[in-house]
Amino acid sequence: MTNNLSPEEKYDLITRNLQEVLGEEKLKEILKERELKIYWGTATTGKPHVAYFVPMSKIADFLKAGCEVTILFADLHAYLDNMKAPWDLLELRTQYYEQVIKAMLESIEVPLEKLKFVKGTDFQLSREYTLDVYKLSSTVTQHDAKKAGAEVVKQVDHPLLSGLLYPGLQALDEEYLKVDAQFGGVDQRKIFTFAEKYLPSLGYTKRIHMMNPMVPGLTGGKMSSSEEESKIDLLDRKEDVKKKLKKAFCEPGNIESNGVLSFVKHVIFPLHSEFVIMKDAKWGGDKTYTVFGDLEKDFAEELVHPGDLKNSVEAALNKLMDPIRKKFESPELRKLTNTAYPAQSKPKATAKGNPKNAEEDEMVPSRLDLRVGKVVSVEKHPEADSLYLEKIDVGEAEPRMVVSGLVAFVPASELQDRLVVLLCNLKPQKMRGIESQAMLLCASTEGEGRRVEPLDPPAGSAPGERVFVEGYEAGKPDDELKPKKKVFEKLQADFKISGECVAQWNQKNFMTKLGLVTCKSLKGGNIS
Repeated sequence: MTNNLSPEEKYDLITRNLQEVLGEEKLKEILKERELKIYWGTATTGKPHVAYFVPMSKIADFLKAGCEVTILFADLHAYLDNMKAPWDLLELRTQYYEQVIKAMLESIEVPLEKLKFVKGTDFQLSREYTLDVYKLSSTVTQHDAKKAGAEVVKQVDHPLLSGLLYPGLQALDEEYLKVDAQFGGVDQRKIFTFAEKYLPSLGYTKRIHMMNPMVPGLTGGKMSSSEEESKIDLLDRKEDVKKKLKKAFCEPGNIESNGVLSFVKHVIFPLHSEFVIMKDAKWGGDKTYTVFGDLEKDFAEELVHPGDLKNSVEAALNKLMDPIRKKFESPELRKLTNTAYPAQSKPKATAKGNPKNAEEDEMVPSRLDLRVGKVVSVEKHPEADSLYLEKIDVGEAEPRMVVSGLVAFVPASELQDRLVVLLCNLKPQKMRGIESQAMLLCASTEGEGRRVEPLDPPAGSAPGERVFVEGYEAGKPDDELKPKKKVFEKLQADFKISGECVAQWNQKNFMTKLGLVTCKSLKGGNIS
């Protein structure tokens, strides 16, 4: 196939679905003369997740276009990025990445013999490379190094010097791998422009840079290895895939920040050139799409239900993941997975005579499944004038029914279409005969003249986005809070509204990825 492609056809295949290309004219000139040499690198930190299928599908495109492709397992970068990969686990995690990336490529039928696999420390510790690092550090300003890594290197209050070295090493990799181009996510753009600026200062050629868009995570933001709810791990069980997709943000008609729809666009269509929406026969039966724009249009016009889209993506995902799961059933790879990513040790249980303290050790706010919701409809409870029935979108296929006592405090008209904060993992309970499937969190004052205000997520938040307490972003919520354990009640004792009207737990702020959760006016109030 490759031999029959014209330079123009190769260019189209190489650049399709990319968000941006820096150096398009140079790319076209190279393709007129010879095959392109390109590399994609990945820092061996957290476990790869399903969003890695996006670069994998592009690597398939590169190979179809005749490119010479190198995959770099950037082990040294993983350590430099705020020690995301401890030195004693570096080699094990690199081995894990190599096995899982190869399994992904085999899953989408990419021939491994056409790829070159390189480990960063195989050449980054050489005398020549080290000298170039020193030369580069003598020309790069602290400001430029920090700016270059802002979207990639973990940002902390007191950054390590290693994080400033990271962009320089990535720039030098282009020269030492002897490639024409580097491919990566659009979050790498600042590092790419850094390389274009500084490599010529060492007498090296400026390279081409190609960027794919970042696929939104299941909660609406970037899919991240460190945010469990936002991603589907490549080794997740089928029941876990179903569960995570069920919770995924996929608002009817909303095609923005929709990770489920984006996965179809950037993975399934490039690989298979079609996608089947599976529907019950009474709703018209299955429908095959051969153009993504048609699917996107039908979803925007609500002709495709989020539940049907999720079920169809679930089937496609499991088909991609099955060969990977099967490969990792071997005792050797199970052992590698467990040693490369050891389970975090749990706090030791206290003496049997004092079980209360052991339970209190687990009382952290990350156990609460807090999400942004949008009120779809509000009506009075048919059996209780003092209660509202609210249907609230939390990014699932169907809105949740929530029963609240806001009738006396907030008019129904003020709740309609309002963004709110919901606790979604309480055990559902009936309130005057109707089951409430979540709890609406509100600020309130006590005593005579009691006032109540729903908590307000930041403007621009989307239904389903995670609400977390500052410093507890990485924790995983309980599947369901056990009533006997009273986890919510114990945590709620430390909920408070600050003097700046910010919702807090133990003086730590409630947040989403867009900023602080607040209330309108109840300074010093409680949260319930």
